Amino acid sequence: MLYPLYTNKQINIPYLLKIGDGKVKKIGKYLADKNLTNAVIFWSEGIQRLLADRLYPGLEENGVKAVYEQDVRFINIEEITKITFSLPKTAEVIVGIGGGKALDFAKFSAHLLKLPFVSVPTSTSNDGFCSPNSSLIVDGKRKTVKASIPFGVVADLEVVRESPQICLYSGVGDMVSKITALYDWKQAAERKLDRYNDFASLLSYNSLTLLFNKHSTDINEPSFQRSLVNSLLTSGIAMEIAGSSRPASGSEHLISHGLDAVSRRPRMHGLQVGVATYLCALLQNNPSTANVRDILSITGFFNYVKQDPLSKEDFINALQMAPGIKANYYTVLSEPDSFARALQFIDRDPILNQIIRY
Repeated sequence: MLYPLYTNKQINIPYLLKIGDGKVKKIGKYLADKNLTNAVIFWSEGIQRLLADRLYPGLEENGVKAVYEQDVRFINIEEITKITFSLPKTAEVIVGIGGGKALDFAKFSAHLLKLPFVSVPTSTSNDGFCSPNSSLIVDGKRKTVKASIPFGVVADLEVVRESPQICLYSGVGDMVSKITALYDWKQAAERKLDRYNDFASLLSYNSLTLLFNKHSTDINEPSFQRSLVNSLLTSGIAMEIAGSSRPASGSEHLISHGLDAVSRRPRMHGLQVGVATYLCALLQNNPSTANVRDILSITGFFNYVKQDPLSKEDFINALQMAPGIKANYYTVLSEPDSFARALQFIDRDPILNQIIRY
């Protein structure tokens, strides 16, 4: 029997999944094993120089050719589209190696060409490496654009450990945001303003517990970093199941998008999101507010941001902008008194006082 809200939807998940040390050296083998021997590679700036000695010998040994390579310097959708449709016709797979821009570029390019995309994140700064969306510049504004979830994810933990510490803190901030995102989603569904998917919600919540129900919360511990990669990956799959970013993105991400637009000096995505998550948990009177505070305290996230606080003026401007960033998208920021209450928390909360300052 088909229930009224049942949809016969195909859900894609990564077919190739390799997480561990030394995985970049084996990318050639992984591609050859799937009969993908003509690769287009998009790199984050500076990463090719760092990883060339690890990648290319394995490609050559396994008969995999890089038919086109490019460093990614922009994520304008028109330019990406132009480059994508001029790629060699022999291309069989798109590989993105690096951080957000390169992966978003490669992911959208693969989506346009209907080719498999292999994501090779070099840091754990956010869950974008396994999400079904790309964050691109459209008509001069940063927007989330539908793409395809990766065919493969290859996460080399040796490379992750070599990334700047800010990337780890950013990943923690992006992961903890699932607490407020899930709350916003549930509230939207209860108001009949969105559809709720219990399984996607459970998967997103479990991605949190996978990371934070651990004995070690030392971000420099290899076991923590492996769990962070696994958690961010699971979060991306939850979005694919839901058919939207709701399991991983809510009011806190709207504030971060606002900061990207108004800040004179925007910070890394996960840092902005982590700060906004704590504020939004307070606004929601979220039952897990203490957990948010504890996670961001114990991991050292708050102390890290405290060294270079966010601009209070920019943050307030972003707060004003945030509710209108996505049309017909309910979050706690949609409530009429949310802005006034947020200002009170920013002024009075002892933690926010130290991480959002003039």
